[in-house]
Amino acid sequence: MESTEDRILPSPDLNELQSTEMPGVQCDHDSVVPATRLERLLRNRELRKSSRSLHSNEGVRDGCVPDSEKRPQKENFLEGIAASKTPGDVKERRDGCSQKQRLLVVANRLPVAATRQSKESWTLEVSVGGLVSALLGVAEIEARWIGWAGVNVPDEVGQRSLSKSLAEKRCIPVFLDEDTVHQYYNGYCNNILWPLFHYLGLPHEDRLATTRSFQSQFAAYKKANQMFADVVNEHYKEGDIVWCHDYHLMFLPKCLKERNNEMKVGWFLHTPFPSSEIHRTLPSRSELLRAVLAADLVGFHTYDYARHFVSACTRILGLEGTPEGVEDQGKLTRVAAFPIGIDSDRFIRALELPRVQYHIKELQERFAGRKVMLGVDRLDMIKGIPQKILAFEKFLEENPDWRDKVVLLQIAVPTRTDVPEYQRLTCQVHEIVGRINGRFGSLTTVPIHHLDRTLDFHALCALYAVTDVALVTSLRDGMNLVSYEFVACQASKKGVLILSEFAGAAQSLGAGAILVNPWNITEVAASIGYALKMPAHEREKRHHLNFMHVTTHTSQEWAATFVSELNDTIVEAQLRTRQIPPPLPTNAAIERYMHSNNRLLILGFNATLTEPLDSQERRMDQLKDMELKLHPDLKEPLKRLCDDPKTTVIVLSGSDRNVLDENFGEYNMWLAAEHGMFLRLTESNWMTTMPENLHMDWVDSVKHVFEYFTERTPRAHFELRETSLVWNYKYADVEFGRLQAKDLLQHLWAGPISNASVDVVQGSRSVEVRAIGVTKGAAIDRILGEIVHNSDVKAPIDYVLCIGHFLPKDEDIYTFFEPELPVGPSASARVKMGNPMNKNISNHLSGKGGVREPCNKNLEPFLTSEKRFNSDEENENWWSMMREKMTLHEGSSVLDLKGDNYFSCAVGRKCSNARYLLGSSADVVSLLKDLSDCS
Repeated sequence: MESTEDRILPSPDLNELQSTEMPGVQCDHDSVVPATRLERLLRNRELRKSSRSLHSNEGVRDGCVPDSEKRPQKENFLEGIAASKTPGDVKERRDGCSQKQRLLVVANRLPVAATRQSKESWTLEVSVGGLVSALLGVAEIEARWIGWAGVNVPDEVGQRSLSKSLAEKRCIPVFLDEDTVHQYYNGYCNNILWPLFHYLGLPHEDRLATTRSFQSQFAAYKKANQMFADVVNEHYKEGDIVWCHDYHLMFLPKCLKERNNEMKVGWFLHTPFPSSEIHRTLPSRSELLRAVLAADLVGFHTYDYARHFVSACTRILGLEGTPEGVEDQGKLTRVAAFPIGIDSDRFIRALELPRVQYHIKELQERFAGRKVMLGVDRLDMIKGIPQKILAFEKFLEENPDWRDKVVLLQIAVPTRTDVPEYQRLTCQVHEIVGRINGRFGSLTTVPIHHLDRTLDFHALCALYAVTDVALVTSLRDGMNLVSYEFVACQASKKGVLILSEFAGAAQSLGAGAILVNPWNITEVAASIGYALKMPAHEREKRHHLNFMHVTTHTSQEWAATFVSELNDTIVEAQLRTRQIPPPLPTNAAIERYMHSNNRLLILGFNATLTEPLDSQERRMDQLKDMELKLHPDLKEPLKRLCDDPKTTVIVLSGSDRNVLDENFGEYNMWLAAEHGMFLRLTESNWMTTMPENLHMDWVDSVKHVFEYFTERTPRAHFELRETSLVWNYKYADVEFGRLQAKDLLQHLWAGPISNASVDVVQGSRSVEVRAIGVTKGAAIDRILGEIVHNSDVKAPIDYVLCIGHFLPKDEDIYTFFEPELPVGPSASARVKMGNPMNKNISNHLSGKGGVREPCNKNLEPFLTSEKRFNSDEENENWWSMMREKMTLHEGSSVLDLKGDNYFSCAVGRKCSNARYLLGSSADVVSLLKDLSDCS
């Protein structure tokens, strides 16, 4: 795993935004927290700078010298952890500022390697990486590490003793058995995910055993992620942040959120994320993407990786990609790029150590009179070591005068030495090195010094310092921090960096480095010559650009930025939640239904009464999705509801009449097709409710445009209805479909509808052109009037349930009934509890601006909630008077509706004008079954 770090800021509750300060910063209780996200992030950035400055000044005043300047980093890390406060020691400061925020860092491996000495004795060796050093440099957090210790501990005694030893280092172990480690880590992580994410593809064995092993490895992967989640849940405290790292734990955000949806979860990938065309080859592609999307914030090293992830979610899952991230039914997962850095001060200070100075002097004497080129890589397929050496060979071929003046030092750290592919790579590299040294070397000198081992920190810093040209030729790399380390150690030499354009660091250091395509051997060889001959002033300019970036974009700043963004993402999510209607109170809806005398159920069709398909199934089976069918589990409940004499059911849909006839012809209900423009009782004929002045002379010209774009957009189609035309591209390629839709709209506005009386309604994957004024809300008044004139309604309507997955243009149906609600305690209370988007409802109820007057004021005496009918004869007389006085399209006047008896529900849309939410059509099925049982 490439190094990553993390630094944390307090995450304020929305109710405490005015009183939250950062630890270590003087509190200013008069300050006002900025309202916008950008302003809050900028303010947090300034607070972090102030905090660092304050801690630095306190250290100088006390005459303290940082431990890291006295001792090696590893010793500093051990003492720093041992001296850290325990959770019980963290208290609120006397100035009232908030205490440190706890961070649970969850990674596959702990930063500590454990070796068992006896039954209850362990030795721990700390490995210092970028993530470790980043968290040590952050004063505002209190970190805990959760991960596998790298050793199998099957006995409980060993587990207890190891946990106790690790607790002193603030580490919490996850105990994985050998089989799980083999299947999860060696199998799925290293054999499936890692090659795929680095564009090496999936294994090509065509044996049946390969498929079976893949399935067992994926099961072990999910099992291991759940084991990590169990440990996190055991140690989690309210307010903690959980930061999950890398491809080993892609399922972890989902496991955590399923247990506690309020948990603050971030996930960061330290490798590249491949394009959607590569990722879609993975059999478990959808499950992994949805699991990661459970996190609140998803981070990558570069914008390219973030863009690939959003594209995969859009193309594979069919979700909406936004500039902020990925949105799924109103839930936004923020996706952003956070380029990691290094602890540059550590390298700069190390150059002054006597031990490093000794190594520098030794190397300068050893390679006096020769230019030094350096490569430091793991011996891995993605590092491009053969390409690098072949490019150096070509340079020596073309520049014979440089053969005795330049040397390439290649440090190749062995990795996965038991894997055949890596063994073959090692042999290949050794063969190429031997051939070049035999061809261009002499008895006293060789052009390539190749070492198959690691170097200690001090020797590596010295090697960086004496290097003239660093050569990084990664074929695919998440970031590659070797380039950062080289720049940090080049203050005096000001050497040149040749950097692969396929390394993530190229997007950060591209201004000062020479970018190359490592597959182009000729280009790399030419770049080597250019770097060796580069004039001093150009080297200084390039080094200055890189050095400024490396020293300002440190690992500590990277970690602090990520956690700051995560905290702010939680704040934004809370603000969005306040604007989301609450879930439908099912028990209350059923109880009110039971105590009502005349109920009206208005139901949408598509995505409301149909059987749900997930996005992937919808894209794969276009025919099945296009054929709208009633959910099979709804047939019996719907029949009972329709047969109830106290219940009137209306199916109100944008679909044409044939679709509704096919699905609902056998039920005793009202069908309203094409947004209510056509209406019929199932035992009668269709009638139109269209206004008389509805002009449809624009249809032919719009149809020609839709036909044109349908022919040029694969898998797009359009529907020709009597009052509208719909161009649908939800099965087409997402990006291409959006471009075509944008072009289609420009064509429409430029010609066919420039002067027409039409509305253009844009859905998530559709464009609809309909006659102006054609909405479900506008139609419902006329529909109710028709129902009354048909004598189908025997008493005033005192209960309305409206459920649908409607376009925003049609959500006026939800607010249609709001102005009719009587003023009273129940109505007022409901307004306060309802959707903040309907803030004008209180004005309706109080008689203020925007109130829609009843269609016939002469009927007002009949509409009061106090009016009651003591006999069937009196009730029949009332309706006779109503029909005499009413004219067509005055259906709103038949309501005797209290606020507590009106339930409007949006299905699967969290941004809605409805009062309540239902998650999916499955929830609709459950609700209607319960209502039918009451009937």
